[in-house]
Order: sequence, then structure tokens, then C-alpha cells
Amino acid sequence: MLDLINVRKTFNPRTVNEKVALNGVNLHLNDGDFVTVIGGNGAGKSTTLNAIAGVWPVDEGQIIIDGQDITHLSEHRRAFMLGRVFQDPMTGTAATMQIEENLALAARRGQRRTLRAGITRAEREEYREKLATLGLGLEDRMTSKVGLLSGGQRQALTLLMATLKKPRLLLLDEHTAALDPRTAEKVLTLSRQIIEENNLMTMMVTHNMRDAIAYGNRLIMMHEGKVILDIAGEEKKKLTVENLLEQFARVSGDEFANDRALLS
Repeated sequence: MLDLINVRKTFNPRTVNEKVALNGVNLHLNDGDFVTVIGGNGAGKSTTLNAIAGVWPVDEGQIIIDGQDITHLSEHRRAFMLGRVFQDPMTGTAATMQIEENLALAARRGQRRTLRAGITRAEREEYREKLATLGLGLEDRMTSKVGLLSGGQRQALTLLMATLKKPRLLLLDEHTAALDPRTAEKVLTLSRQIIEENNLMTMMVTHNMRDAIAYGNRLIMMHEGKVILDIAGEEKKKLTVENLLEQFARVSGDEFANDRALLS
């Protein structure tokens, strides 16, 4: 369903600021895989998600979704395949628009715009039902401006918008990092619920090792622009933070250097 084949990306090549961000990334995801992605500072986690989303072109390699090579498609032409939630709760929604208007935009992603009623009665009822599943009372605030919501409410709404039209791949880029622990846990629980109910192929970048172990059916660890660990099944279920650090040190020959990950 998703194949990354020898994907490479270097920023500022042939300058003093040259940085190899992706150094031959190879990865295969099957339909329904929920993969958590962890790694040290500058390991290439978010760069991988940005490469898949088409934020910038890769230097080499192929990105294939459902057998379609999207390597050279622009960001907007591949957007209909993808759902994405960012680290910043302010990203991914239009703050000055109403909740129902944001949902309507998400529902029309990939469609041609026409001069017709913005939101029909049937659509409004559908949005109300979807919002009720979040358990945040947003179904009673559908005409509220999104900018008035808390960070957790906004991130939950963004998650719903990203999955309203079932994407072929859901990208979660440290989407709970800016939230307090209790709110982050709530958003993670909602994420898992939506992913499992819709059988969504998902990549979730996180700096929290415990979350990386607890969520999903696979865990991959990146280091210096490569995937160095891919743990799934029973091995992942038995995994501990200590064991993960040991495996990282053995495979990379280095110590794991990410204060946020270790402290969390």
C-alpha cells in the first residue's frame, strides 16, 4: 500500500550548511498498518512525512501509494490521498471559520468547487454525528469559530477533518507534542479509535517512547536518515523502553540522543 524505495533528500547541497536528511529510506506499509516512528534529533522522521506529502521534492528514490508512483506529483495533486495532523494545533484548520465550515472544506477535498449551497441540511446532520463521537461537546458548537477552541479540541477536530474522507494514508506528525499530558492522552485515544474503526494505514511520528510502544502494530526507529529498526507483532508487544534503547545502541553503535524522548 505504501512503498518508499531508496528515498534520499539533502538540504543546502554543496554548501557549508549541507544536511543529509534522508539517506536511502526503504519502507513498506501494508493496508491497515499503524506504524509509530521514533528517532533522535534530526533522524529524518518529519522529513519522511514531508517527503510523502510532497512538501518538497526528493532527490532520489520512489514514493508509491496503492501502486501509483506519486514521487513527482505536486503537493496539492497528492493531497486527496492523504490525511495529515500537525504538531501545532493552529495548523490544519481555518481559525476564522466556523467548525461546520471547516468540516465542509474537508469533505470537499479533491472535488471541484461549484456555486451551490455551502452546507446542506443532510451534511450538517452528518457533521453533528461525527463531532458527537469525539465526546467534547463540539456538536453543540458547530457555528463557533475554530479559533475559540482549546488546543485539544482543535487537534481533535483536525483529526476528524483529516479522516472525514477516508485517506489512503494518515500522517500524524507529533500531533500531541504541544498538548498537556491529559489532553494528549485523550487525543491519542481518539486517534487509535478512528484509525481502528476505519482500518486506516497510518504513520505517527512521536518523541514519546512509551506512546511509540503502546500504539500501533509496528514501530520503526530512524537514525541519520535511515530506518534502523522495524519491530512488529509479539516482539513489539513485549517491548520496553529499556529494551528499545538497548536495540538502538546495538544497531546504530551510538547512544540515543533526544532529551524530550528520554524525559517523557
